[in-house]
Amino acid sequence: MAAKRCPVCGGKMKGHGKTAKGTKRWQCVSCAATTTHKVNTTAKKLKGFLAWLLSPSRQADMPGAGRSFRRSSERFWRIWPVAPVCDEMHHVVHVDGIWLGRKAVVLIACTKDCVVGWHLARSEHSQAWAALMARIAPPDVVVSDGGSGFEKARRAVWPTTRVQRCTFHAFEQVKRCTTTRPKLQAGAELYGIAKDLLHVESPNEAAEWLAAFAGWCNKWDAFLKEKAVIDGRVQFKHERLRKARRSLEKLARAGTLFTYLDEKLLEGGAVPATNNRIEGGVNAQLREMLRRHRGMRLERRIKAISWWCYLHTERPLPAAAILQTMPTDESIAALYREAENAKESEVAVARWGRAVAWSDLHTSGTWRSDWD
Repeated sequence: MAAKRCPVCGGKMKGHGKTAKGTKRWQCVSCAATTTHKVNTTAKKLKGFLAWLLSPSRQADMPGAGRSFRRSSERFWRIWPVAPVCDEMHHVVHVDGIWLGRKAVVLIACTKDCVVGWHLARSEHSQAWAALMARIAPPDVVVSDGGSGFEKARRAVWPTTRVQRCTFHAFEQVKRCTTTRPKLQAGAELYGIAKDLLHVESPNEAAEWLAAFAGWCNKWDAFLKEKAVIDGRVQFKHERLRKARRSLEKLARAGTLFTYLDEKLLEGGAVPATNNRIEGGVNAQLREMLRRHRGMRLERRIKAISWWCYLHTERPLPAAAILQTMPTDESIAALYREAENAKESEVAVARWGRAVAWSDLHTSGTWRSDWD
């Protein structure tokens, strides 16, 4: 057992009887200060809580039907795991979002080995993607399923990063428009071309695929321009096929379908054509965890996902360090109160004309301020 140290001077301590309650008392050899030592089991309980969260164990199967466990782990639901800043440059990063409701989505970024970041947002808009990317060093390639707002954020935060559009998601987008059994000849041919996209393995095959798609567009161009009066309005007769064509045209024009075949990028390592790493390795695991512990309210589901992501980062802190460094609901609320009080003070100073308010000379928006 480790020697007890005096909390006053740091000297060695020796046994000095017991208190009235029977607790062992210790006395410092140097300064004669006396104290008692309590065993802190909070870190041990946190490890048990996290082990339960990542396991298929049910609370109902625990001693006392889980009541003792719920009481001891209640405090840990107030902790917010924070994504660490990733300053290591990776060759490939996968990004995707997992929705928890109509107005809650967790955007996640991972490599083939670990999670490198996540961000909670109300939707997959560009500012949310930018907030996620800002804490991660720009990789060589980012693999995405083409979520809304992603490309705008990528151009602003990772301008030098190449994009690989997940080919399976590109195929699925066409399949939603044509179905697996198209009734029209044009739809059947387009479905076959989109399906061939999943089997392109060389630059020559990529060129052949682009030529086949261009040939299909020329062959059925007049057919797709046909119009009809529907519900009193003139509309295109084959709008779903036109939508499928537009989705592939946009990707072909942007050059994001076959980034994984670029020889210069392959010098740094293989580039996957699909987003299977994050879909199967992260999202599927998160959905399984939420299914096993179903019944949690939205806030706890968000924190459960944050805990899973944090524990799968490259170097998660031990339980004792987590308790010392991670913010809680109370600490975050206190920061908001301080910020609100500071804002009110700033407004009061500006109103009485005793000074220039900070907001008059600085901006936190997206527009440039030449005063900064």
